[in-house]
Amino acid sequence: MIVNEVRTELEEHIAPFWERLADTENGGFYGYMSFGLELDKKADKGVILHSRILWFFSKCYAVLGDEKYRRLAFHAFEYVKNHCIDFDNGGVYWMTDYKGAPSDTMKHTYNIAFAIYALSCYFNAVGDRFALDLAYKLFMDIEMNTLDEYGYREAFTVDWKPVANEALSENGLMAEKTMNTILHLIEAYTELYKAEHSERVGERLRFLLGQMKEKVYDPERSALKVFFDEKLEVIGDIHSYGHDIETTWLIDLACDTLGDEELINDWALRDLKISSNILSTAFENGALNNERDKTEINRTRVWWVQAESVVGFTNAYQHSGDKRFLDAARSVWDHIKSDVIDKREGGEWYSEVSFEGVPDSRKEIVGPWKCPYHNGRMCLEIITRGIDF
Repeated sequence: MIVNEVRTELEEHIAPFWERLADTENGGFYGYMSFGLELDKKADKGVILHSRILWFFSKCYAVLGDEKYRRLAFHAFEYVKNHCIDFDNGGVYWMTDYKGAPSDTMKHTYNIAFAIYALSCYFNAVGDRFALDLAYKLFMDIEMNTLDEYGYREAFTVDWKPVANEALSENGLMAEKTMNTILHLIEAYTELYKAEHSERVGERLRFLLGQMKEKVYDPERSALKVFFDEKLEVIGDIHSYGHDIETTWLIDLACDTLGDEELINDWALRDLKISSNILSTAFENGALNNERDKTEINRTRVWWVQAESVVGFTNAYQHSGDKRFLDAARSVWDHIKSDVIDKREGGEWYSEVSFEGVPDSRKEIVGPWKCPYHNGRMCLEIITRGIDF
């Protein structure tokens, strides 16, 4: 059954892979491994990568209770605390060199959100008050430096001067604001609110849920808009299937964490509509396609999209009882086992495989974005939800 399978994948494959990447000389974790499994010990270290590793081992400890995960989480925490946070200007850097010195000092709201998410989870797992204080500091850095009259701006210099949002723009578009940042602010503020139910954090979380409902959600398509201008007017015609299914369960979690019955009920049907739409439009040959750009469908199977669809479809089944969602979750997991998990000695998951199941040799196994966050979280969610199929 799937719970035993994902637990084995987590404990015997994913977690040991990332444990081996701990840099005991310079701190943190090594920042790059090629498709050919060649480890570059002198590659720059992504701050997003380190926040996600900190979150991962913190959550592993919270769910599984093994002391080795606490030690690995502490190792990641020390790097984030000592090398990633800009204590002079606020926020976190985008990238450090392999020794821990800032190599890209851009400030990005999305990146800071992941640091908040990780530090909050570390506190919730081990009770380190200093980690929570750092999370609150970064929360205030976002609230004091990124807001305009329409919402959260995203990309800045080291001292908070706006710059082009190249890091989160794609498909030939330059977006001032993105659904992706709004979503991961919701994710971060949910974990921070969980710590001690801060009224201020709860207020901002409700604001973000309101933006997701009023600005990002398209009720005619039961889908999320992706890219926006400064005033949160949509640009482009993109449908990101993975972000849609990820959003459904993260918003359900946010509403549950707030304990607001009105919000819970308001979002329940909406999230099921999004999930149903993804099932009917993006689920093909047992897995999830990547995205639609105008009329062109990208059928690449991306590692994180598959992981999030397992959680999202399981969540939709729990909220609806509709077995179609459970069957889809099982199907995607079977696809992950057969095509996405890298069965080579020393491998983890492939970043991308083609529709036909061929791994993309141009994509790294470890990098600034390729991490244990989505696939590890999928395993942890299935374990904790108690749904076996």
